Amino acid sequence: MSLEGKHILLGVTGSIAAYKAAVLVRLLVREGAEVRVVMSEAARDFVTPLTLATLCRYPVLVDNFDPTNGAWNSHISLGEWADHYLVAPATANTLAKMAAGVADNLLLCSYLSARCGVSVAPAMDLDMYRHAATQANLETLRTRDGVGVVEPGEGELASGLVGKGRMAEPEEIVDYLHHVFAAEESPLRGKKILVTAGATVEPIDPVRFVSNYSTGKMGYALAEALAERGAQVVLVTGHATAVLSRHSNNNIERVTALSAAEMYEACARRFPEMDGAVFCAAVADYTPAKPMAQKYKHDPSQPFLLELTPTRDIAAEMGRIKRPGQVTVGFALETAAGAEAGDYARGKLEAKRLDAIVLNSLSDAGAGFGTDTNRVTIIGRDVEGDGIRECAIPLKSKVEVAGDIADFMSGLFGR
Repeated sequence: MSLEGKHILLGVTGSIAAYKAAVLVRLLVREGAEVRVVMSEAARDFVTPLTLATLCRYPVLVDNFDPTNGAWNSHISLGEWADHYLVAPATANTLAKMAAGVADNLLLCSYLSARCGVSVAPAMDLDMYRHAATQANLETLRTRDGVGVVEPGEGELASGLVGKGRMAEPEEIVDYLHHVFAAEESPLRGKKILVTAGATVEPIDPVRFVSNYSTGKMGYALAEALAERGAQVVLVTGHATAVLSRHSNNNIERVTALSAAEMYEACARRFPEMDGAVFCAAVADYTPAKPMAQKYKHDPSQPFLLELTPTRDIAAEMGRIKRPGQVTVGFALETAAGAEAGDYARGKLEAKRLDAIVLNSLSDAGAGFGTDTNRVTIIGRDVEGDGIRECAIPLKSKVEVAGDIADFMSGLFGR
């Protein structure tokens, strides 16, 4: 998503990280954005208005009016002009005032008047950042006002301490804005999407279990790709070594469901309110029929016989209750390749009432469990819904593959 022609209002507050605002303005202008800057009084102690005005090519505003001639700097006009209002750096003080609705400077008045999306890039010492009050203020801004948060990084801070609180680097913030504007124009914007990920864990006894090699990387990448495109994602996750990135948590609700039964219950509870779902988790097809309450004692003279019983097929069950307009995508992981794998995937597409299925094979180098890459074929219904089309995606990072799947899903909503 290009920033060409986008109107970005940048609010700069009194943090040592204000020096990064100069680099940020330069990068945004280089991307073709039109940037105007409003500063708090305290920000002038760290970077001069002249520096930022030179870079953005507009006068920098600090006060509500010009004391030399009484000209009014309209916070209303600024809010109407902006396509996005970004406060970077955002101090603990400014975040608290935003959450409380305080309007004692031009920057805060502009926030309360903004009709566009708003994001903040916090910058402060680690104890201030992790303080319960600061975290509560950020949560208030996220949930009440829909403010995006560009998560701070970890490292050496101005105090000399090491920890979380560094403002995200300007390049990261520009990349974040790319995702923001892409989400605003995506058919997925505002859609509620359920994503399952990771491996289920089926207990044999209190210390042993049946599971598989899934790490959750593909499912987590999909949750992030959908969230970046504006979807509100409910990530139902089994056991996973994957983690969500710092910038993805604004639109993702994480629900832990370790066993197949727990994952089914979580999906059955949430699916009816969803606009769509992606069933990416590696769910066990069978679970121990009678889990033991106590640890099984090894007896080398006797074989250990484990009775397994089928689990519920989550994708099939959700397909059974699927309502018109809901879009569902499944996964088919095969050890075979070629026509046999394709036939099996197309069979699952029909049997489970899916709109698309993602086929990948463990026989492909760099694909499958535990890798950072994947090679898949998306098999889905065409725009009219009365035919099947296939889209082969070459070997890429799972993040890139997730983006391709999310874009394919966008087309299903846009049909």
